[in-house]
Amino acid sequence: MLDRRILLFAAAFSFVGFGALAADKTAFTAKSFAAAQAAGDSILVHVNAPWCPTCRAQQPILQKLEKDPKFSKLKVFEVDFDSQKDAVRSFKATTQSTLIVFKGATETGRSVGDTDAKSVEALAEKAL
Repeated sequence: MLDRRILLFAAAFSFVGFGALAADKTAFTAKSFAAAQAAGDSILVHVNAPWCPTCRAQQPILQKLEKDPKFSKLKVFEVDFDSQKDAVRSFKATTQSTLIVFKGATETGRSVGDTDAKSVEALAEKAL
């Protein structure tokens, strides 16, 4: 019941436009990622796992960036380390908690295990 209320609350806020300034967060698919690259978009890929404490520590940092108008054009793709092995290999990610930024098709930066808000923000800026 609580989960349903949270979903309804989130849906209501996105309906009234509060999400308009937020970065575009998307589950990773090869097709959507390729389209974002072809469009020359600013992209952040987060290779993560639900059991990973470092990934959990990165989440609030990424959520804050996603709400920042400065990063409104940033497309954020979530790659599940356990279930999306092809994507993990294609990004040459050797571990979860990997953050990779792109400007179009060009990788502009990468970090692993970073939980410092300032350095994660600096990494995201490399995609702009």
